[in-house]
Amino acid sequence: MSSLLAPLINAFSHPELRRKLLITTLILIVYRIAAHIPVGGVDLVALQSLFAGSQLLGLLDIFSGGTLTNFSIISLGLNPYINASIIIQLLTMIFPSLEALSKEGEYGRQKINQYTRYLTVPLSVVQAIGMFTLLRNQGIVADPSILNILTIIVVMTAGTIFTMWLGELITEYGIGNGISILIFAGIVARAPVVLFQTASVVESQQVLNIAIFAALSILVTAGIVYINEGRRRVLVQYARRFVAGREVGGSSTYLPLRVNQAGVIPIIFAVSLVLLPSFAAQYLAQAPNPGLQSVGRWLVENFNINTILYNLTYFLLIIGFTYFYTAVIFNPTKIADELKKSGAFVPGIRPGTATAGYLNSILLKITLAGALFLGVIAILPTIAAELSGISTLVLGGTGLLIVVSVILDTAKQFESKLLERSYEGFLK
Repeated sequence: MSSLLAPLINAFSHPELRRKLLITTLILIVYRIAAHIPVGGVDLVALQSLFAGSQLLGLLDIFSGGTLTNFSIISLGLNPYINASIIIQLLTMIFPSLEALSKEGEYGRQKINQYTRYLTVPLSVVQAIGMFTLLRNQGIVADPSILNILTIIVVMTAGTIFTMWLGELITEYGIGNGISILIFAGIVARAPVVLFQTASVVESQQVLNIAIFAALSILVTAGIVYINEGRRRVLVQYARRFVAGREVGGSSTYLPLRVNQAGVIPIIFAVSLVLLPSFAAQYLAQAPNPGLQSVGRWLVENFNINTILYNLTYFLLIIGFTYFYTAVIFNPTKIADELKKSGAFVPGIRPGTATAGYLNSILLKITLAGALFLGVIAILPTIAAELSGISTLVLGGTGLLIVVSVILDTAKQFESKLLERSYEGFLK
């Protein structure tokens, strides 16, 4: 723990890092203040009772940082932006023009981000309408007039855009990935509420179960750190050659391939999608068509957080998104071409296509290990809750994954920034 906190402590001795840290802190304060500004026209007491009685809505509330139970102006959180990112990345793999744009360096990334922002707006409107429909069906909307409906939709859409802007500000001017930092802040802010709820309902004979949960959390944290820090080192050698009458090359190094290249992104993507059938069930159950009502009832009975179908879908989504996002951020062909251009090669493997195939085969194997680990850890708390009967802690595994991963990634960014400042001081 001290090694993780050391970069944060040392950052205050550097003006630029101190400024980044203060900006990040200020944005997080603004984000948490906005989380407590409610949208008008909703019965908050009835809304909180609805969320308290639904584990699925509780899962969504955890990732919104408690903004849904308050029905704040940012109650949709970053879900529309995450869904827009998924769609854009899928389209990038389908359409050659978008794929070519993604390879154009900084300009291409800015254009892709711009398209993601544009897509976030209609998705926010759709999700705001869906949220309003759910609340109206539950009798929670106090004033179902047209003006109130438009007000709720516009305010919730604007709140999502505002939250997205805060995340981008952290990424550009603060420290760490802004979207991940905001999700991390929401989970951490909600954690005391979950612990208090557990303490208020736990019975004396369940104290042992709480101790088991605590021990399991420690093991999960250790496993997350172990997997995130895991590397498969591929030996790379540089060919000897003569440049300006001097012999250069002949050295060797290692290409580190992370076991979990995708980090925490697969969890965030999977949570965004695994909730869709459950929300669809709420709408279908209220539909006038008897066939749609039967489909909605079937989904309600068979696709809740305690069913095998839900957890199997969640598990498979995490594995799929782990492979998908790894393919997006790590291109073996590009790495092999760069090694070939620099005169480097993997011993026993021909440069070029053969090297790309070799790296891809290694990546597939180690990614499988990382994906399986993420999937098992994500559904493990649900299994433990079924065995112990403590349902309030069922969300701990997914939240813990995100919290630990974000802390590790942010600490590494601090370390890299500190190392840059050390080199600058040495050069001066």
